Amino acid sequence: MAAVAADRLTEVQLDAALKALASAQRREIVRFLIVKAAETGATCCASDEVCACKLSEHLGLAASTVSHHMTVLREAGLVSARKDGTWVYYTVQRDVLAAVASAIEGL
Repeated sequence: MAAVAADRLTEVQLDAALKALASAQRREIVRFLIVKAAETGATCCASDEVCACKLSEHLGLAASTVSHHMTVLREAGLVSARKDGTWVYYTVQRDVLAAVASAIEGL
């Protein structure tokens, strides 16, 4: 998903984000990313990032299941990913989350 301008999402972008957030596990992933990224020294990676290994550990899910959920969240523009060797680090796209919240408030 392209950068969100002025808290505006297209209908397609909003639909993708809402579908991604319809899963309780994906909502927990987003919550975990927000909380862990805010905790200084709480992750094995750079600030504002969480490693896929931490997500798998927290959720008690297989790496392949976490990967599937992360693909859905990435395609919806809610998270971004950075690969470093064999590890993948995820970051919440707060501007997109804010735009989704704004769109919901406008319903």
